[in-house]
Amino acid sequence: MVEPLPLPSPKMTASEALPKEPGVLVVLATQKGSEDGATVAVCSAKVREALDSNVLQTIDRLIGSGEISGAAGEIVCVATSHDHAPLLVVASLGTPDRLNRGGVVDVAASVVRKLSDKARSQITFLVGDEIPATEHDALVVGAMTACEGQHLYQSQPSTYVPAAFTFVGISSDAAESGQKIGSSINHARRLVNEPPTIMNPTEFANRASEMAKAEGLECEIWDEKRLDAEGCRAILAVGRASTSPPRLVILKHNGGGSEPPIAIVGKGVTFDSGGLSIKPSEGMVDMKCDMAGAATVVGVMRAIAQLGIKRNVIGLCGLAENMVSGDSYKLGDVIETRSGKTIEILNTDAEGRVVLADTLDVAVEHGPSAIVDLATLTGACMVALGNDVAGLMTNNQDLCDQVVSAAKTESEPVWQLPMFPLYNDKVKSKVADIKNVGEGRWGGAITAAKFLEHFVKETPWLHIDIAGPAFVDSAKPSRDAGATGVMVRSLVRWISQNA
Repeated sequence: MVEPLPLPSPKMTASEALPKEPGVLVVLATQKGSEDGATVAVCSAKVREALDSNVLQTIDRLIGSGEISGAAGEIVCVATSHDHAPLLVVASLGTPDRLNRGGVVDVAASVVRKLSDKARSQITFLVGDEIPATEHDALVVGAMTACEGQHLYQSQPSTYVPAAFTFVGISSDAAESGQKIGSSINHARRLVNEPPTIMNPTEFANRASEMAKAEGLECEIWDEKRLDAEGCRAILAVGRASTSPPRLVILKHNGGGSEPPIAIVGKGVTFDSGGLSIKPSEGMVDMKCDMAGAATVVGVMRAIAQLGIKRNVIGLCGLAENMVSGDSYKLGDVIETRSGKTIEILNTDAEGRVVLADTLDVAVEHGPSAIVDLATLTGACMVALGNDVAGLMTNNQDLCDQVVSAAKTESEPVWQLPMFPLYNDKVKSKVADIKNVGEGRWGGAITAAKFLEHFVKETPWLHIDIAGPAFVDSAKPSRDAGATGVMVRSLVRWISQNA
């Protein structure tokens, strides 16, 4: 079998001065208003001082001719007479008052992706005062995440990863932090982008275990025998028709002494055929992405371990493959979950919440101060919010507000949906405690969250439906199509801010 490309790991260096051989030289520009009301591109004095006169003349000539405007997202490449930096890239950030952390990530990623058409030995970013020091690590995050895509099994790679990055004008701490977060996002994306026959529950659990060993995390894996002994009948029911048996992965980061942990929980349906409520082919083709919530958990746990965040955090991944066989769980079945609550199955394609029912119960058993779960849970959330926005539903407004604030800082769009008590009746069953679908198409993202709420008891809890932004069909200048690693940055920020 063809081996996938290795995870990208370019050498990352922070420097106070331009190296003798910068390779491709990237200069940042912003946009400001002139006295006559027009807008012009500018490079900071710090950047201009670092450049030789020939390069400066080239930039000024391009600004004067309007080839460089400074508008956000603009990238201009030009050959230079510099022997060691034959290619100059001027990347524009727009006006400083509109610059945010997401824009910094995007500009670095867009530059690296634009330069990925051939092998590059070195890309050097020259950073001045255009970007606040607090956002320097975001440049590194962007450069790193631009290196990972979905072309894992191409015999001739369509894109190339540079051998090294140098960031002139940022601290080594910022470079190190950005590399750890960026590589952890890539780790999560790789788990999702792998083919589903490879990334089944067993393989996912094995890779999570390997990561944990490498990063000093505790790792516990429950196989089908342990799941049965623990009463995880919901996870077992969803995975019963598959030849790849279910797993539950528990990762622990012990950085906070005796405090109760934060729990982050991920849906890990490694392939979703829909079961007996089978999906049409066009709805099934990307269903390797239905474990993106679990992949996000692994990415977050990897990042906080590498960053050494002083919190206790437990990550739980409920893993199953939803397939079709004579042993499939069926419409009309009643399942007693680990918590003792019973579920009536009215749609086997509403399986993610069934898997999470047991996974959340295991999380509650660890006595967490808060639970955040992530799941590609409902198409209804995509109908409500589109493909780019994650939906938030909660039983604790303060917890939700904290995560919203972190997501806003990281420029990852989220939107809270209501959890009014009137939705409770919509998941009541006539033959069991609850049913696994609501009333038809209406409010489907919320009724799914109301289902999950039954399994968190009194614990402060936030549900994040990432069905839209977790996996995308088309590329952008800043990232490839496929898995996005959404919410890794936001959750790492939220956890670290509360450390």
